[in-house]
Amino acid sequence: DVNERKLDLDIDWSAVFKHAHGVSKTNPFWNELSASNPFVHDIAASNRNENNKYLSILKEKPYLFSKASSNRDSLASSGDELDIDCLLRRTSARRSGRSKSVSDFLDIVDNRRFNPRKTTPQKTIASDMICLQNDREAYKRAWLSHRQLTRSCLDLEAMSHSPGWAQTQATDIHVVCKLNHEGGSVQLPDSDINVHIPAGHVSPGEFQEVGLKAILNPPSSFNNELSSTVSPLIELTLSNLNTREAIFLEVKVAAKVKNDPLSQVMSDIVCFFSLNKEGPFKKLENCYTYQDTIQVKLIDLGHVMYAVIAVQANKIQPPATNVWDYIHRTVSVGIYGPKYIHPSFTAVFTVFGHNYIPGRLTICDIKKGGKNMPPVVFQLWGKHTFLLEKPQDLNISLVSCDPDFEVKMEDQSKNIKEEELKTGEMVRQQFLFSMLGCREMHFFVFLVQIKVLKSSQVMQFHVTTPDPAPKLSGFINRPKRLQNRKEIKSAPLLLIPTVKYPKFQDKALSVNTYGVALKTVLRQNKIDYLLEYFKGDTIALLGEDKVKAVGQTKIKEWYVGVLRRKIGLVHCKNIKVISKEQAMDTADSELTTKNLVEQIALPFKKLTYIYSVVLSTVSESVYDWRALAEVLGYSHMSLDDFNEAHADKESERVAHVVKKMKEDCHANKKKRLFLYELIVALLKIDCQGLVARLTQDTIILTSAVKLGKCWRELAEKLARLTKQQIEAYEVPHRGKNGAVALEMMWKPAYDFLYTWAAHYGDSYRDVLQDLQLALDKMKNPVTKHWRELTGTLILVNCMEVLRASSFSILEEEE
Repeated sequence: DVNERKLDLDIDWSAVFKHAHGVSKTNPFWNELSASNPFVHDIAASNRNENNKYLSILKEKPYLFSKASSNRDSLASSGDELDIDCLLRRTSARRSGRSKSVSDFLDIVDNRRFNPRKTTPQKTIASDMICLQNDREAYKRAWLSHRQLTRSCLDLEAMSHSPGWAQTQATDIHVVCKLNHEGGSVQLPDSDINVHIPAGHVSPGEFQEVGLKAILNPPSSFNNELSSTVSPLIELTLSNLNTREAIFLEVKVAAKVKNDPLSQVMSDIVCFFSLNKEGPFKKLENCYTYQDTIQVKLIDLGHVMYAVIAVQANKIQPPATNVWDYIHRTVSVGIYGPKYIHPSFTAVFTVFGHNYIPGRLTICDIKKGGKNMPPVVFQLWGKHTFLLEKPQDLNISLVSCDPDFEVKMEDQSKNIKEEELKTGEMVRQQFLFSMLGCREMHFFVFLVQIKVLKSSQVMQFHVTTPDPAPKLSGFINRPKRLQNRKEIKSAPLLLIPTVKYPKFQDKALSVNTYGVALKTVLRQNKIDYLLEYFKGDTIALLGEDKVKAVGQTKIKEWYVGVLRRKIGLVHCKNIKVISKEQAMDTADSELTTKNLVEQIALPFKKLTYIYSVVLSTVSESVYDWRALAEVLGYSHMSLDDFNEAHADKESERVAHVVKKMKEDCHANKKKRLFLYELIVALLKIDCQGLVARLTQDTIILTSAVKLGKCWRELAEKLARLTKQQIEAYEVPHRGKNGAVALEMMWKPAYDFLYTWAAHYGDSYRDVLQDLQLALDKMKNPVTKHWRELTGTLILVNCMEVLRASSFSILEEEE
């Protein structure tokens, strides 16, 4: 029986590492890294014949990479989930171990030169055996993944001595999940790519392993005048083809067909499918499209399948010139850089032909001193999406907002050609940053500007770099740099975009997912922002993201839901999630967009803020005073209302409108609250990025005020600060008696939280969520009575559904 065949999975390393003494001649970092890399240390120890205190992970767990593990999750699947051990058995005599190629190992497997040893072998299932015996390509991928894994086991301390060296590691975004006959869903991390496996897909007792992988460059044959790809090439793998039900692929794409009749008739979003990466691809008929989301039913299943989504036009009818004229096309850009910054480093601006922006990217064409560097894995520092009506030449410029850093002169401005955008492939531009003088290394912020050359359209966003390598700078020194970070506000903007803000539409909320309450939850002690419900209630769920927060006693996971016109959290385990089609009675869970905005802004009625900071932030981030005045109820205002000082600059006019609203709220304190009304107004003109920034700033300030002297406990939990580091934050705020007054204790707390949050860059959701968890875990948590942080988590999780329901992509004609 195939299931009972036994393989020798032990590795004989002696022949493989026969000539290891030659390594030190080729690797200048050998002496430092051999002590920190368990794989490399084995080689060194085999020559010295000494006891090895760094035991190789492959010796300690020889079956670590076997597929037999049943509790594997996506974190364990960065390799190709194959039996690497089988590749590494006793080497043949015809060549020395160190010069073995992948082909040699494949020959060994093909010729079945197995040399059983006394250890107990491991059983493998039938599908594993077939894969091991027949798939040479799988062996090749597994061997290469293993090589990448060994190269990633490095010591950060040693790395910091040689900036940028040895950051190579496996970077394919790849998730593998094992499902039983009950089915389930598999999502590619940080993406809108999902595979839904229905119940009964496989027989009871059987399992299905589902693998998902995104290949960033789609097939070039689908990008021309009549066709344009709007997703990456998706690789889908199945371990079990003994199936009863089809599976569904769901992808959110980077385009939406325009609503005009001609576009609707002439173009369509379609899915192409193939069992081979190179094709040929066939168009699938079982597709359902809703706006920018497509769901595809896959019937003809294989062990490895490939799918790509494209917009296709039947023909181009003037005035249209290509398929882009029939769609609203979203362009996604990412800024990538090294894990740690150094005195001189490269940032890479990347344009994607789809809306999937990976968290890591391998860059193969980095140059240093005129020479090509080895491939380096870069981290995602920041991202942005914008609407581009048609392929056009783009001008990209990066401007440092910190006087200590500059962009190399010849790299300050670069162009991306229209033809490059049409290909659908990744387009990259490199920008070299360097530090001025010999100052202390620190993180900083730079401005990214994208200008469409043939129009006045300008997009811009800020990116925060990571910290220097741990050896170069400590956490204790960060408070000194707070002032530098605040200077960003006054940094000169080269180009001020002309923005047309969308019209807010008060209409019923569009909800796709619901939950049915499995039990009744009524609380004697009412808790703000938590829903109460009866068994059988249908609750509208605003998105699939979960919020982690404490309930009555312990931390749980919650969905954001709507019931009886109230928005709040519902415990994930208390509801059964159903689709829109399955929901029977949704009358109690209906809500208008106006009510949504007013409810999610409620925390701002109780948050502490610094008026001058709010004023300057809003005036510099809103580019049309009329749009703001209209939603604030000042539609009667005209240019005559401004004095000469406000006449020239748009920011001054915006500031004037905000000041007027502040005065009116101050005159009627009982009925009007300044920050609440301002946030509602900004949400109504779709300034979600600005709202996110104000939310983070006010939460950090309010948390600092609420914490007082308890900030020391939080600093220990969040950043593992020592007593000396905590004192360093408090020293600038000590009084004459050498201690920080209780009423002044919010200042070191604010300095710490501001610095800690800056480390997250643009990930404001992570800042709020991690702060919530840390506060919840304190001995006497302030969140027991102060729940506004939970309210802001609801706010940021509702932004997507608000934008989808309140604003139309189609621009109104003047």
